[in-house]
Amino acid sequence: MTDLALFLPTVFLGFFAMLNPVGNTPVFISMVGDADRRTIKKVAFKAVMTAFLIIAVFSLFGHFIFRMFGITLPAFQIAGGIIVFFIGYNLLQGKSSKAQHSNLQVQIKSYEDMAISPLGIPLLAGPGTISTAMNFVGEANNFFYTILIVLIFALVCVITYYMFILSQKIADKLSPSLIKVVSRIMGLILAVIAVQMFINGVFNVIKEYPK
Repeated sequence: MTDLALFLPTVFLGFFAMLNPVGNTPVFISMVGDADRRTIKKVAFKAVMTAFLIIAVFSLFGHFIFRMFGITLPAFQIAGGIIVFFIGYNLLQGKSSKAQHSNLQVQIKSYEDMAISPLGIPLLAGPGTISTAMNFVGEANNFFYTILIVLIFALVCVITYYMFILSQKIADKLSPSLIKVVSRIMGLILAVIAVQMFINGVFNVIKEYPK
């Protein structure tokens, strides 16, 4: 993937589909809807910052982490493709993914805890998001492109932050049916990205282990 004009929108759409700020806005409202505006801003910022730090660490140092545990990139691409596919499939079916949204119903002790988990992890930076980031980094295989990946994710985090703090206004203007349509479109994009991740993983296995 060397064409920058193709690379940038692909990464942006992939991350936007994974974070799904439109679809996750009702979740955010249900969790902080009764809080004051200052608290909502604080929770939203902490949630997206948590997600950004996790994805930045995996994007920049994921390969070292893999070596430490003896994990190969093709194995991660194949496993990640499967995870992302089921997340996309569940979105297409109008369901929330267990892999991405697990533990959302746990008892929340404070807004501070909620910002980190479940909002930051796994709602925003779940295994699907990590898999997507690592796939982009593996395909780019270039430090400059890796920095671009981190910057694009930061941009998506900024968009998500503003959608969260404007969540009540957005919810008033968007009908539930429109939110469902957007979520299904995001699901389709994720499913396509997942299939490509899986194909790339299988291709890399064949390339690394020839007969």
